Amino acid sequence: MSETSQARSRAQEAAGTEHVPPQTRGRMDEASTTGERSYAREGRSDMGGMGGIAFASTLLFLAGAYQIIVGLTAILNSDFYVVTASGLAVNVNYAAWGWVHLALGVIAVAAGFGLLTGQTWARVTGIAMAALSAIVSLAFIPAYPLWALVVIALDIVVIYAIAVHGKRGETV
Repeated sequence: MSETSQARSRAQEAAGTEHVPPQTRGRMDEASTTGERSYAREGRSDMGGMGGIAFASTLLFLAGAYQIIVGLTAILNSDFYVVTASGLAVNVNYAAWGWVHLALGVIAVAAGFGLLTGQTWARVTGIAMAALSAIVSLAFIPAYPLWALVVIALDIVVIYAIAVHGKRGETV
């Protein structure tokens, strides 16, 4: 350590301050009395999480709409799909698949509304629905491969968005 560095260290110890690495300066200060984060230097506030909530709930609405479309298509027009019901991963007729997809879609839309209002049940339900939807769509790949893969990808993004941004929108 050079003499300048040693002098700086002694001065910081005497003043009770620590050296803050340049990559962390100005990012976040801890409030001494409340323990809350202050983003004053970057111009951000703690209420900035609503954009993430809107994104997560919009994705949840979209995933629900996709599931509803798949469900109605399976119930009303089973000839639309690439293979017959016996060619699916789980040997169930298309009407049964349609009702499963329709139920998942309705749950997703309801959870999307709940997520916008900051409900904890909506976070849990949304993540569980997206995981179940991905599994159901995995079994549905032989029927319509591209659609099923799009729904699986969307479900993964929904899980991520709710897990990362979900808590920020909870009401106090």
